[in-house]
Amino acid sequence: MQKIQNYILGKWIAGDGEGTPQFNAYTGEIISTASDAGLDFAKILEYGRKTGSPPLRKMTFPERGRMLKALAFYLLERKEKYYAVSHWTGATRGDSWVDIEGGIGNLFAYSSLRRRFPDEPFHVEGETVRLSKENTFTGHHILVPKRGVAVHINAFNFPIWGMLEKIAVNLLAGVPAVVKASEQTSYLTEVMVRDIVASGILPEGALQLLVGQGRGILDSVQSQDVVTFTGSAATGKKLRAHPALIEHSVPFTMEADSLNAAILGEDAVPGTPEFDLFIKEVRREMVTKAGQKCTAVRRIIVPEKLLDEVQAALAVALKKTAVGDPSVEGVRMGALINRTQLDRVREKLAILAKQSPVVAGDPEQFEVVGANREKGAFLPPILLRNENPLQQTLSHETECFGPVSTLMPYKNLEEAIEISQLGKGSLVSTICTYDRTIQREYVLNAAVWHGRILMLNRDSAKESTGHGSPMPLLVHGGPGHAGGGEEMGGMRGVFHYMQRTAIQGHPTDITNVTNQFQPGAKQTEIPVHPFKKHFDDLFVGETLITAKHTVSESDIHNFANVSGDNFYAHMDATALADTPFTGRVAHGYFVLSKAAGLFVDAKKGPVLLNYGLDECRFTKPVYPGMTIGVKLTVKEKIEQEHDPEKEGVAAIPRGIVKWLVDVYDETGETVAIATILTMVRKK
Repeated sequence: MQKIQNYILGKWIAGDGEGTPQFNAYTGEIISTASDAGLDFAKILEYGRKTGSPPLRKMTFPERGRMLKALAFYLLERKEKYYAVSHWTGATRGDSWVDIEGGIGNLFAYSSLRRRFPDEPFHVEGETVRLSKENTFTGHHILVPKRGVAVHINAFNFPIWGMLEKIAVNLLAGVPAVVKASEQTSYLTEVMVRDIVASGILPEGALQLLVGQGRGILDSVQSQDVVTFTGSAATGKKLRAHPALIEHSVPFTMEADSLNAAILGEDAVPGTPEFDLFIKEVRREMVTKAGQKCTAVRRIIVPEKLLDEVQAALAVALKKTAVGDPSVEGVRMGALINRTQLDRVREKLAILAKQSPVVAGDPEQFEVVGANREKGAFLPPILLRNENPLQQTLSHETECFGPVSTLMPYKNLEEAIEISQLGKGSLVSTICTYDRTIQREYVLNAAVWHGRILMLNRDSAKESTGHGSPMPLLVHGGPGHAGGGEEMGGMRGVFHYMQRTAIQGHPTDITNVTNQFQPGAKQTEIPVHPFKKHFDDLFVGETLITAKHTVSESDIHNFANVSGDNFYAHMDATALADTPFTGRVAHGYFVLSKAAGLFVDAKKGPVLLNYGLDECRFTKPVYPGMTIGVKLTVKEKIEQEHDPEKEGVAAIPRGIVKWLVDVYDETGETVAIATILTMVRKK
């Protein structure tokens, strides 16, 4: 019998003992066994800290992002290998797509975020905080990669997505990972990790894999580590209270299975697109991955006047769902992960049935296509009905991790919100309505108990990713019973693996540390115009002080004619009563345009193009007769990728330069301030 291996300390090692048997969901046969018994978890974590962390921390965000992109392409080329193994888990092709290509998609998504971070190993957050009258003492926040490891304890239902959605984030942050895959399905995770290791794309020590039960893995965590957990709320609570986490104040993120709800609006009656969409969405959530999703719809909350019609429509839809081996044409739902999980679902179903009778699906009598019902882990989709959800509360307390959902009525929207909140916190809920008032009221009053809310209707349905699909750049998690944590969430998720530190000092010192020019820092004038210099030769703090221009009424008239902006404050001196202005005022965009005229060097040089405007403020009115000048300062430099094999600008070695444009008047006061971006050629 095959025993799968752990990847630790730079090599593949099998754990001691027989290990946990891993089963084919369709045949019940043992595929392999998994064990991490006998491994030294303290050494494994220390290896990540000492070997994996340093090279990741030295890489800039763009470098880490390109690493993720390369890994994503590498794995995508080998996806069919993963689909073949994923079939053993009971998944259909569509189920596996979510796990495999959805997981790889997370790598692409986080790779794209590299452009939102500085060209540094660290991140500078927010704006400068002025801490003194003369601006010689200021503050800022920076985020640096933690020097520990990310310990990911994953669930059995998404052996690939569960790993990739987490490591994409910690790797972009510059932190290595130890992945504790579920011992029930780690055979699929192992297949992908073997490819990741073989690719050589990640630095050694950046990723380690444990395939067994991982007992004792948290005993050796330290204060620089981060722990994430996906699974049952009961297990998560035990882990959260682990003495080592408490002793060392280790950040712990929990994403727990929850009693997610889908609510049908009172306007969504039979015959409307919303009614049909609701039935389709609920059915999909019940049968995808055979209901083994932390985001699956467990509670179906509908207007009491529509209860019977929703039940009838769902019963018809569910009856059409063929259960069996998805390799057989026409099968739309596979098996649970194994017969042990099947027994657990049946136990929970029996508890729910005490208050909510089964109204669709028969757990004892059903047909299985292409497989043996007695050997595989099969169960048909089951619909229950709870007539009194405010008093009969088992539906809000019992998590049945399979193709099981409970239908329940509400009298009005306020009661629907109350019922949805009885789950005491969920990962996601859906409101299906075309009534904007219902939509708004539900979201604003229910949001406090749900990590994500899908607003489903005819306008969004065509491109909606659905109730059960967390998106990489939005947070995945939820309050209360759902664990109270956050995963993914774009830049927010990256920050979970970084230390936020306030730095204080003179603006010049903060500029020196951050490589981003801070207002009030030393500015260095040089005789060569900065637009004559290549990207490589520019330095942060380099400043051009321009000639000056006295604004005239002709300037205002001419700019109005060119732009078409004849706003009264610029053109009608008689209309200025009860306004902030004492006379006709120059257009803000004229001031900015004239500033460009003052600082631009007209001759062809390394500057390729104007890339855009990050921010702009007009801080003081400019009247005819006032004289303006510009201080143009290199604020930040960001290298860009280039490919000599491509055409056009993509083939040119180049970078983006952010410039601080400070427009001031004859008194020295700033009248406009902006950050502009130019694309500058490298040598």
